[in-house]
Amino acid sequence: MRVPPLETKRLMIRPFTMDDLDDIHQILDIDLNTADLATEGTKTRNERQQWLQWTILNYKELARLNQPPYADRAVVLKQTQQVIGACGFVPCLAPFGQLPSWQSASHEAVTHFNSPEFGLFYAFSPAYQRQGYATEATKALIDYAFAQLHLERIVATTTYENLASIGVMRKVGMRIEKNPYPDPPWFQVVGALENRPPNM
Repeated sequence: MRVPPLETKRLMIRPFTMDDLDDIHQILDIDLNTADLATEGTKTRNERQQWLQWTILNYKELARLNQPPYADRAVVLKQTQQVIGACGFVPCLAPFGQLPSWQSASHEAVTHFNSPEFGLFYAFSPAYQRQGYATEATKALIDYAFAQLHLERIVATTTYENLASIGVMRKVGMRIEKNPYPDPPWFQVVGALENRPPNM
């Protein structure tokens, strides 16, 4: 289940290498230090180095265990080979039953239980935002997930204030829903896209 490098018109989405440390530390921990990335916060260079080593090891170990290919990947400009962001697949454990369209006929209390979904993650350097790169990379991930992993559905989550992320969800065709409950605080807006066979 190792995800190969994915190529779009302008981008290469590839596994990280240790040579990417300075670039990804700059993007995630300095350029986006005030952004809400649904993580525990920014990291020092040493902490980001540990994260990068863990990420790289994960590619091989998850594949060896036949587990889903959860991991961040480098987004690189094909023309210059510059790392401009990160994107990838993430496990998303959340109370999806709280969303109106996900609720079933089951008891009300069940709506607050967490359930797992296959999620998307994307974060780009501010210098490369609002140029369609996030949408381009996200479409490539969705195409791979649906065609090669045969996923039934893929999701993304964000906060009410993150209009750029919501915009990406809309551009790739996701159905956007707001959580009517206040908790969890990071589970405010959800985008979902179903894998529909042709002619449906």
